[in-house]
Amino acid sequence: MAVMSFDTTQEILIQGITSTGRTFRPSNWADRLAGVISQFRPQDPMPGDHLTYSPWCFPMIYNNINSVIVSRTLQERFPHAWDYIYSFARDNDLQIIDGTQSEK
Repeated sequence: MAVMSFDTTQEILIQGITSTGRTFRPSNWADRLAGVISQFRPQDPMPGDHLTYSPWCFPMIYNNINSVIVSRTLQERFPHAWDYIYSFARDNDLQIIDGTQSEK
């Protein structure tokens, strides 16, 4: 997993920690979630695409916590995929950092 920052105006961050501070399990949940979304891409499928993450959803480590970065482009292009990810996070009580929410 990559260790990097994210743009809170263009992306959301889903952290693998619940609202009560518990670490979400299994430990590879971020890889699995990003793997499910790997088929959603800007271009038609190419050979080998199934071996890489979508540029709009990928796992990373943020503040030493397994996390997933999701681009708002995914929301614009594939709203059903965005809804799936957001529902996953809400249903599992994961922390979502969404910079646009603080602007309201």
